[in-house]
Amino acid sequence: MNKITFHFEEKNKDSITIDCPKGETILELSLQHNLGLHHNCGGVCACSTCHIYVQQGMENLEELSDKEEDFIDRAISPKLNSRLACQCLLLKDNATVEVIIPNQSVLLGD
Repeated sequence: MNKITFHFEEKNKDSITIDCPKGETILELSLQHNLGLHHNCGGVCACSTCHIYVQQGMENLEELSDKEEDFIDRAISPKLNSRLACQCLLLKDNATVEVIIPNQSVLLGD
């Protein structure tokens, strides 16, 4: 079983760690646990609203594609460890991944 820890830039939210099997995306996990991660395109890599920062465990996720990289460039405050949660498929078992969900209140519609 994998352990995914979600940290939040928003100060009023506590970190949460979730156990999950491989084959799930970070976006799917965030939706299953009502973490409030935006996903305007429905998780098909057509926007940048599910932008996250991977702090640990990037090697346990599917590799960054050219298409994903193009959308990350459009995200608010992209960094070298930026990913789109809809594209972060867990590939391994017994992995540990830590991500930061940026402040979602800066996105339109919140």
